Amino acid sequence: MVGMDQMTEDILCFMRLSPRPLESRSIMASRPAWCCYRGPEGFFVWNGPPFGNAEPSVKLDRVPCSSAKFCEDGSRLLVMKSDFAISIYDCSSFKEIKSFQVPNVLAAVLSPCGTYLQTFQKSSTPQDKNVVLWKIESGDSVYQQFQKNMTKTTWPSIRFNSDEAIACRMATNEIQFFDPRDFSKGIVHRIRVPGVAAVELSMVPGSHVAAFIPESKGIPASVQIFACGKEMQSQPVARRSFFRCNTVQLKWNRGSTGLLVVAQSDVDKTNQSYYGESKLNYLTTDGTHEGLVPLRKEGPIHDVQWSSCGSEFAVVYGCILVSMHREHEYMDPASKSGLLVTKRHELILVMPACATLFDKKCNPLLELGTGPYNTVRWNPKGKCILGKILCLAGFGNLPGDMVFWDYVDKKKLGTTKAEWSVTSEWSPDGCYFMTATTAPRLQVDNGIKIFHHNGSLYFKKMFDKLYEAEWKPESPDRFGEIAELIKSVDSLKVGETKPQGQGAASKKTALTNPPAQKPAAYRPPHAKAAAAVQAELFGGSSTEQMSKNALKNKKKREKQKEKKAGGGS
Repeated sequence: MVGMDQMTEDILCFMRLSPRPLESRSIMASRPAWCCYRGPEGFFVWNGPPFGNAEPSVKLDRVPCSSAKFCEDGSRLLVMKSDFAISIYDCSSFKEIKSFQVPNVLAAVLSPCGTYLQTFQKSSTPQDKNVVLWKIESGDSVYQQFQKNMTKTTWPSIRFNSDEAIACRMATNEIQFFDPRDFSKGIVHRIRVPGVAAVELSMVPGSHVAAFIPESKGIPASVQIFACGKEMQSQPVARRSFFRCNTVQLKWNRGSTGLLVVAQSDVDKTNQSYYGESKLNYLTTDGTHEGLVPLRKEGPIHDVQWSSCGSEFAVVYGCILVSMHREHEYMDPASKSGLLVTKRHELILVMPACATLFDKKCNPLLELGTGPYNTVRWNPKGKCILGKILCLAGFGNLPGDMVFWDYVDKKKLGTTKAEWSVTSEWSPDGCYFMTATTAPRLQVDNGIKIFHHNGSLYFKKMFDKLYEAEWKPESPDRFGEIAELIKSVDSLKVGETKPQGQGAASKKTALTNPPAQKPAAYRPPHAKAAAAVQAELFGGSSTEQMSKNALKNKKKREKQKEKKAGGGS
């Protein structure tokens, strides 16, 4: 058993307060995650938290580019430059390993394991095969085809599952399958699906594919699930039909046993949402469940996400728009007789959204309450204590409230705010949560905030302009099981066991990262006088300095009161 002094040294070493490495008998610590940012100067990578001297160190210095994207497993990085050049970097050393020159390229994406590069070029005639699949190791083109346009449902054209064991493509009235190890074989088999408009391949494992068929000539829209095995593709293993559906979101769980379907229509006939109507459906590959998820409140689906282990999912839903009418009178400036005009205003009030946790049998497990929420993010460490944490937040047009939940113990770990956030995600090790304010969504106050897993602010940095901020993808299994280590750190008095010379660095960290302050609400100029009058009428004191006129009127009223009091006596 490791002694207390040994345990203390190991914990401090993990937190970078001691340079001594961990021994094999102590708790295994993992290397930190990497933070990746893109601004006008280019793309750069920083060493992730915990930071050594309250500031991150640079892993990859600015690479000029128009866009950059990691592959799913984080092994390779794609960088698109302004001269139609595409560079591929090996993320173990961040050295360029291959460069492609693709004229008129509009989009590019890596396969999940970084084996292939897929590009989409501008094309003028069907004879131009504008979608090209490149083998990165050799730099050769292994597959080409023509595609008229690029949309969210048609790009990437060739879809891979997470381990690249399955590759498929949506074509007219069918789904085509390829051999990922040898694309020279061409199409190895097909699934006939008349009218198919979108497909989603299950990721881990790639055993099933879901197809969406929109409404046509009075026939309702439907989602069908097919097995990817060649001998099992004649009939769908699950099917769900629904009317009033224009588009869908298809979300597979880890394990490929369940599919969540958000069916959306452009018009909400119940007038509950300006953005249309949405319903949440759930299908299982074994056919045990095909129907609606039992939500306790009507309204749109804001967000739904599977947990990292695929056994639970969380839904944010039910924001209802309420219409109220208010009247007020004002004097018509065009009227010489001082005619009063009554004007009627329609006010739209938004009721709070609900958040509910379900198991994979669609049974509700926990109500996460109501509030201004539209986002849910699961901690990726699904097999340890950190994996039972999720973040419920309200970003975009909402004020940025964040709540961190321990859904197993059914308790809140902390609350905070991240105003004007555009993107948000957990670090791969599950210890930190990063929010970012990016352009072009917001042109001012661009920056990032990194929070601990309980919601306390750890780091904040502002940028003149920030286009993108993300964690470098990593498998959570590559990081050590640090739950017991975090418990020890929380219960440890670090001040009594600090190595010599660390006090100043700790103070510097505390001063560099002050707690986030709540921004003051905007108040128009006339509200200052109104606040003073309101304070005088209803009691209390005004927090704003009174205007000259208000102060003059107050003195007049005080003198009148003194005269009345003197006359009465």
